[in-house]
Amino acid sequence: MNIIKTEIPDLVIIEPQIFGDHRGYFMESFSIAKFAQNGVETKFVQDNESMSGKGVLRGLHFQRPPHGQGKLVRVVRGAVWDVAVDIRANSPTYGQWVGIELSSENKKSVFIPPGFAHGFLTLEDDTIFQYKCTDYYAPECEGGIAWNDPTLAIDWPKGFDLKRSQKDDNNQAFADFTSPFV
Repeated sequence: MNIIKTEIPDLVIIEPQIFGDHRGYFMESFSIAKFAQNGVETKFVQDNESMSGKGVLRGLHFQRPPHGQGKLVRVVRGAVWDVAVDIRANSPTYGQWVGIELSSENKKSVFIPPGFAHGFLTLEDDTIFQYKCTDYYAPECEGGIAWNDPTLAIDWPKGFDLKRSQKDDNNQAFADFTSPFV
């Protein structure tokens, strides 16, 4: 397992080592020891899974303290364009984002620590998305930033008939956002 640092500190991409033969493959998708060896200290308390059709856009979501939520995300079937936005007020990369394709083919995952807004766009039908969370879902702490915010200027893939929730369409503009993360 390779843990690759991104241009945003604490946000890392995980590339598993895949062992394959005529029977199929084996890979290690998470190792707390390897995370710790690479300076990523975390504890997961909940696993979630969603299934979506092609063109579903979810996000940009986060949870405020005291239930800030980190996530280790990956795709089991299909593909997504995954985006994490740094919303930590005192961060030198505040307002910057990283996007990466996660798929059942490349088997990459991303660790998104608390203090980031997260979203994804499904690139294929019947995409199954899994995520491990560092805190439980707390509806009173949930928040969102507009997926299409012009200040963030996220480069979402084009050519999709987007399907979004009404809640996500009502997320606030980044310019109106006051970060609870320091």
